[in-house]
Amino acid sequence: MLQNLHVKNLALIDEIEVEFEDGLNILTGETGAGKSIILGSVNLALGGRYSKDILRQGADYGLVELSFLVENEQQVRKLKELDIYPEEGVVLLSRRLMAGRSVSRINGETVRSGLLKEAAQILIDIHGQHEHQSLLYKKNHLGIVDAFARETVAEAKKRVRDAYKEYKACEKELKGTSSDEAQRAKELSFLRFEAGEIRDADLKPGEDEDLEALYRRMANSKEIAECVNEAYIYTSEGNENASENLSRAIHAISDIAKYDDTASGLYDQLVEIDSLLNDFNRELAAYGSECEFSEEEFRETESRLNEVNHLKTKYGDTIEEILQYCARQEKRIRILEDYDRYIEELQKKANASEEKLKKHVKSLSALRKKQAKVFKEAVEEGLRDLNFENVRFGIRFAQTKDYTSEGTDELEFMISLNPGQPLKPLANVASGGELSRIMLAIKAVMAKRDEIETLIFDEIDVGISGRTAQKVSEKMAVIGKGHQVICITHLAQIAAMADHHFMIEKATRQGDTRTEIRKLNEQESVTELARILGGAKITDTVLKNAVEMKELARQTQAGE
Repeated sequence: MLQNLHVKNLALIDEIEVEFEDGLNILTGETGAGKSIILGSVNLALGGRYSKDILRQGADYGLVELSFLVENEQQVRKLKELDIYPEEGVVLLSRRLMAGRSVSRINGETVRSGLLKEAAQILIDIHGQHEHQSLLYKKNHLGIVDAFARETVAEAKKRVRDAYKEYKACEKELKGTSSDEAQRAKELSFLRFEAGEIRDADLKPGEDEDLEALYRRMANSKEIAECVNEAYIYTSEGNENASENLSRAIHAISDIAKYDDTASGLYDQLVEIDSLLNDFNRELAAYGSECEFSEEEFRETESRLNEVNHLKTKYGDTIEEILQYCARQEKRIRILEDYDRYIEELQKKANASEEKLKKHVKSLSALRKKQAKVFKEAVEEGLRDLNFENVRFGIRFAQTKDYTSEGTDELEFMISLNPGQPLKPLANVASGGELSRIMLAIKAVMAKRDEIETLIFDEIDVGISGRTAQKVSEKMAVIGKGHQVICITHLAQIAAMADHHFMIEKATRQGDTRTEIRKLNEQESVTELARILGGAKITDTVLKNAVEMKELARQTQAGE
């Protein structure tokens, strides 16, 4: 549930904060007061596109914050899959907008805008002013049915996608085959040369690192030998060397070691130091002898290192990459040496992948058709609730010419609005107002299956009035019983159904115009209904009508 909306420095908004609640939240106000700006800011917070013009004049940045209370276990699970964890049941989405860039955060942590959008799809569903126009395009109809049938078709869709990927890979490999024998012979010769060059080098993994270390020692062997010799003189061979002086110290302190524990401990430490120094001298002498190289050894090492580096420039940055390259070339050699058999096996593989894809596509299509029937019946019932008295709704299935990652189903919504009229494509029959109601019916059906708790409708009442408007208001109230609904409306019938009524208005102070929003009490809500009904002048009759409309709405919600 969307608990809180905080907006700062956007368009005419200086700073507003709104606390939404369960049920049907209605937003009303004069045309131009900024209703769409408020809900538009929600879209911005969820990763929507914006231009710098949206920022309030004189402001360096804009800010939108949405606070969601998440109690639905399915939502919690899906959020955790995105590595998003509600803090005390709350998820805070925010977006700071600046000229040319924006910063998105979830629970205070900066995230990519893509993750913000993924989280939004779990938490909220927004129906914009023109979204119902998407029903005019049949390419969107498959997605709507699949969204309705999500739990049922999810695994089948995954199998189709995986099979399609395999099928396309085989198809691509087949298209890449060549029938030019001379060209294949030329390629085979070149591959044999490259593989032979790598094999003849007899490379060993890690050899390059060992060679480079050895070459550095050889190249600096004179300096190393001089330093080792000087250190050896100071510790073991020269006059007054450390080893001899240490022996004298041990002899001197040995005479008092028997008198107390402190002296004995100091004696033991000196003996241990002498032992360590002897070990050091032996290792130093051995290291010095290892740094003695002949010119022939140096040339061999340098030659081998040059050979390895030459192969690196041609086949890979490391010996491991060179060997992998060689393995790929040898695999290709085996293919070219028996090309006819390779083509035959590839064709078999492609045929098998197509049969597999065909099987999964058929299974998916069967599931879709079953779910489409359930969807069709539910939408048809919903349309009757919205004053389509003699409506018939249908879904026509066709097949695409080629396989796709979604299968081969092509869907189109069909409708008949009058008795005796055949089903026709939705785009050819429905007007703007009718499309808006059809989309509402679809949203209502989807809401019953969806875990999304918050639904936003921006002017769902376009092109309707009278009895139809009353039916729409009743449908909104029904949806509000199971979901949090936030709705912008111009119609009194819908506004009367509000569980929580908010007023959006412009206020001008000291020459500065701002959009503000406030929650209305019962009497203020009635007054706002009267304004919607009566326009500029609110008469006693209009006010009485508003009171009656509010009372009728309460009775409808109570089921009286």
